[in-house]
Amino acid sequence: MAARHKLKIKNITRETEDCVSIVLDIPTELNAVYQYKSGQFVTFCKEFNGEELRRSYSICSSPEENELRVAVKKVEDGRFSNYANNELKIGDEIDVISPDGRFTPTIKSDQAKSYLLIAAGSGITPILSILKSILNNESKSTVCLLYGNQRTEEIIFREEILNLKNKFLQKLHIHFLLSKEITEEENFYGRINAEKIKIFNNILFDAHSIDDVYICGPEEMTLEVKSSLEELGFDPNKIHFELFGTSSANQKKPVLKKEQIGQHAQIEVKLNGRTVSFDLDYGKQSILDAALKQNLALPYACKGGVCCTCKAKVLQGEVEMLVNYGLEEDEIKNGYVLTCQSYPKSKTVSIDYDV
Repeated sequence: MAARHKLKIKNITRETEDCVSIVLDIPTELNAVYQYKSGQFVTFCKEFNGEELRRSYSICSSPEENELRVAVKKVEDGRFSNYANNELKIGDEIDVISPDGRFTPTIKSDQAKSYLLIAAGSGITPILSILKSILNNESKSTVCLLYGNQRTEEIIFREEILNLKNKFLQKLHIHFLLSKEITEEENFYGRINAEKIKIFNNILFDAHSIDDVYICGPEEMTLEVKSSLEELGFDPNKIHFELFGTSSANQKKPVLKKEQIGQHAQIEVKLNGRTVSFDLDYGKQSILDAALKQNLALPYACKGGVCCTCKAKVLQGEVEMLVNYGLEEDEIKNGYVLTCQSYPKSKTVSIDYDV
């Protein structure tokens, strides 16, 4: 179970005009709690006008660097991202939930793999962490990085990435794509999409020689690239992805039967050995949101069906899970759901967070 602590800000670096990286000061007694794997994230918690917001940010450092650093890119009307970019200072304290996440490669020093890493915008954050761990720990592996942005000045971690290229000349191949700035080579002008992937296949990489692919960025780009790679013959089991922002999570609505309209289900939630029951109108809100209104301290972070922090097991009844970008098929078969995306379908639903 993730833990929550108040941590100080150790350092803040302006990476681009609208992005900062933040180093957390981890006390010695919490080192074990805040150990992480490349590709994971932490969650910041802060109150704005009496409402607690939780925002998850990927770790951009790698474990061998002995620090925990995240990047926060400013989002229009984003309360926390604007606060982090404009107000947060070194020495400030902030509530942090310990590292979590499944977007993590298995790093082994004796491996000789060929990796393809694809990122757009702030999606570079976990990709950079993964990249550094591969380069520093797998001497026989090679990496091809495709990184898309609008303009050169918007490339987050540009200098750090170029320094890695100079250090690992034989192992790392970097290709920047720009969508609003003319590039020397026509193929590197534009967004990373299915068309670009087809062009780059057999030129920059080969479907039959890549061992693992890691993709991170906006939902549309990520899913389009994933689909394109599969069409080119990439093994779906070797394509790993994480979404930054999920529009589908806000668009889908639960399907109600005629007899369920205006009616409610009885929900039973078990957490830390305690069981709480409450009524929930069909289709009104997710089980997670309804349970939070009962003042239950449930684990959650993204509320977008991505991070799996709110995972629980359905012991009784049936739910409809609108979006799932995190759970594996075997987990779903065993009754696990993402409660932020789950709505009751049966008259009674029993959910266990302790399993």
